[in-house]
Amino acid sequence: MERIRKPFQGIWNIIRFNWHFYILSGLLIFLACCFNTFLQTPYYYFINVFCLLVILTTIISLLVSFYVYDLSGLYKLNWLEELMIESNKKIVNINAGFDETSILLKAKFPNAELVALDFYDPKKHTEISIKRARKAYPPFPGTKQVNTSRLSLKDNYADAIFVILSAHEIRNEQERNIFFCELKRILQPDGKIIVTEHLRDIPNFLAYNIGFFHFMPKVSWYKTFTNAGLHISKEIKITPFITTFILEKYGNTN
Repeated sequence: MERIRKPFQGIWNIIRFNWHFYILSGLLIFLACCFNTFLQTPYYYFINVFCLLVILTTIISLLVSFYVYDLSGLYKLNWLEELMIESNKKIVNINAGFDETSILLKAKFPNAELVALDFYDPKKHTEISIKRARKAYPPFPGTKQVNTSRLSLKDNYADAIFVILSAHEIRNEQERNIFFCELKRILQPDGKIIVTEHLRDIPNFLAYNIGFFHFMPKVSWYKTFTNAGLHISKEIKITPFITTFILEKYGNTN
């Protein structure tokens, strides 16, 4: 697993796919400092504090991202071992236009039948970072383009479905509910859905400041899962900033 991902790959991807945010922050600080030359005390100090806060929040978010995506072991997938997923099963991995995990899952489960699905829709998912990522990384071989309302797989197909850091890109609640109903449809009666996400919670607020609004609160995920007829069999905290929900169909007590 260590050889598949390069050192600093996670933090480098964040910077190069979101460089416009860092340029805007730098420009804001530059303009504030220029403006500050015309101010008197105490406004001078207010501007300095503002610039310091912008710098600190940027550094903190980058350090946390480096920890999560490069140091924590998230992409080594060792945390999957406690789920006891058999290596010869049918696995579906679903992404939102940027797939970092199919190649890792294939290495983790070499004998599995792995299907990669991509629900990216440029009309709905308009983030420039995803567009840049798609240009930088080719899709996993054989990836199927799908719609969130209709996944191109038969009923009860998958033994395990992975939705890693992608489901939050479905911003519309109704669309998200339909998507998870589709996950339930293609899942075997005793299968598992693995959903990994940042949450809109205190740790992620401290790490990403207002950026944490891009994530969804836990209560919203609970509502989505319940509406789809799924229940949480286990929660895994890979880091304080990442939560994995293990979902099963209601009635499965395994």
